[in-house]
Amino acid sequence: MADSKREVERKYEATPETRLPDLTRVAGVSAVAHHGLSELDAVYYDTEDFRLAAAGLTLRRRTGGDDAGWHLKIPVSPGVRDEIRAPLSDTLPPGLGELLRSRVRHTPVAPVVRILSARDVHHLLGEDGTLLAELSIDEVLAERLTEKGHGITSAWTEMEVELADDGDPVFLDAVERRLRKAGVRPSDAPSKLARALADTAPGKRPKIRKTAAPRTAGDHVLAYVRRQVTALVELDPAVRRDLPDSVHRMRVATRRLRSAFRTYRTILDRTVTDPLRDELKWLAAELGVDRDQEVLDARLRDRTAAVPGPLLLGPVRARLKLTSVAGRTGSRRRVTSVLDTERYLALLDALDAFLADPPLLAAAARPPRKALPRAVLKDYERLATRVGHALEQPPGADRDVAMHEARKAAKRVRYAAEAARPVLGKPAKKFAQRMKSVQSVLGDHQDSVVARDALRTLAVQAHGAGESAFTWGLLYGREEAAAAARERELPETWARASRPGLRAALKG
Repeated sequence: MADSKREVERKYEATPETRLPDLTRVAGVSAVAHHGLSELDAVYYDTEDFRLAAAGLTLRRRTGGDDAGWHLKIPVSPGVRDEIRAPLSDTLPPGLGELLRSRVRHTPVAPVVRILSARDVHHLLGEDGTLLAELSIDEVLAERLTEKGHGITSAWTEMEVELADDGDPVFLDAVERRLRKAGVRPSDAPSKLARALADTAPGKRPKIRKTAAPRTAGDHVLAYVRRQVTALVELDPAVRRDLPDSVHRMRVATRRLRSAFRTYRTILDRTVTDPLRDELKWLAAELGVDRDQEVLDARLRDRTAAVPGPLLLGPVRARLKLTSVAGRTGSRRRVTSVLDTERYLALLDALDAFLADPPLLAAAARPPRKALPRAVLKDYERLATRVGHALEQPPGADRDVAMHEARKAAKRVRYAAEAARPVLGKPAKKFAQRMKSVQSVLGDHQDSVVARDALRTLAVQAHGAGESAFTWGLLYGREEAAAAARERELPETWARASRPGLRAALKG
């Protein structure tokens, strides 16, 4: 079973003559203990077109040291990576292969570089002997293993300082200041693999071309779409690892893509985007099973916690926990199985193909300050119609449905404004914030509708088991009151969000 570790480290240039300065002069360091020498032998894997390296991921099989095995490193932020480890074996462990699936799909990974490191390790210790950080000086030899460039080698020396578990990253700043005073400089390469691939590349190194800044309406829409596709792919392993909020964020990326394809249909050809929208709708619905269960569980827990003890009649918390565990277990299993389907992988391929050859219409060449506000305001008019319809309905099921439809329209307007923000600036930001306030009111109302359905089911189950249904009825009544409060709140929230000045500012 693979385990994971958050790795926070800094890399520095060094030479065989590099000597450590006195690091006990760093605040908090009372001793520097020599931990010994080790020989590490790592083979790094990637696809033929280096998809993992392009995304900053590294996959290696390493022997030597105290952590021999398979290691997959996923970037979190500059200098921070999650390292997922699996036991040493001859073939790629299935668990790591699953985490790579959104990147490699059906393309196999193969050895690309072998890196041998002679590592000299030192431990930076606090007053009580606690490990603060591990500093190593590595003598590195890298050899290219790909067909092109096979056998090309490169050698260098580098220094790494890795923060101990649960350490404060500020400590690394203090260590770096001391190293800089001693003439040690940060490395330009983010990882050994990145340097090895650059140094052993056959022929001349290709010049890195900077992406041109978006100029046309089409440029800006495609940049937004590209960000959402990237988020979708990057969040896949996070969802598989069940990281907090990962399902929600992945679902939002699918919704933003659908919204962009719908809002900017005068810029992007619908004959291409409509099939993509259908598949994104399917994926969002599948992700929603787990996300909706998560939201419902949190809401019911909070509502139950607010009930005074004397009013909790029967095994309320136990039944709620049992229902929650059963629901989340099934929804988690469903999400991970969806990510392994051919349909999902085909969707990712189709999105890549879309970006490689975008189906731009004539309007895509227009100035963005004219085309984008027009599309946003068209979505706004749809929202205005739906809010008006919802406000006309008497309390009851019809109003609940109308408010839910208005909520979905509010999300589309908000996403459309967010997509236009790089062009329109503060007016788009403010407009999106106003739409979010409408969405929040409508969203809380819909969450109450869903919660009432769940509470009625729980009451029926409790009654059938001979338990008191009093508390479930109490919670149901409180949800009714919460929904009524949102309904009263909507007219004022909508009045603020629909001020003509906001729309005028968006038009410029």
